[in-house]
Amino acid sequence: MVVVWLYGVMSVGAVSRSIYQIATEFDRAPLAYSLSAVAAVVYAFITYTLVRGGETARRAALVCCAAELAGVLIVGTWTLIEPSAFPDATVWSQYGYGYIFIPVLLPLTGIWWLRKGLAREAQAQAQARAQV
Repeated sequence: MVVVWLYGVMSVGAVSRSIYQIATEFDRAPLAYSLSAVAAVVYAFITYTLVRGGETARRAALVCCAAELAGVLIVGTWTLIEPSAFPDATVWSQYGYGYIFIPVLLPLTGIWWLRKGLAREAQAQAQARAQV
């Protein structure tokens, strides 16, 4: 439940931040603000799939968590190597420094939690088949 709640909070924060920045300051840092919007969409989709539940939704969330982690690592590294490309921070800048590193920790936690749940489901299905 905590993972779902954190994704929901990150969704609201990233969506509101990106909408405001794109609407008012887009010409100042288009790359940073576009990447924040991408992060917002990823967070919102993962939140939706976690709330929806089911095996297909969990698998989609797992893929998105992996993509999110890749994005955080790529953008985080990019902002450290080439800070001039980012006149303003993104959600994933410096691995989520502005968000207490939640953007890098959240997908790791989400992947662990989802894999644990998928393994539990597979074990329950195997036990059910063994009883038949």
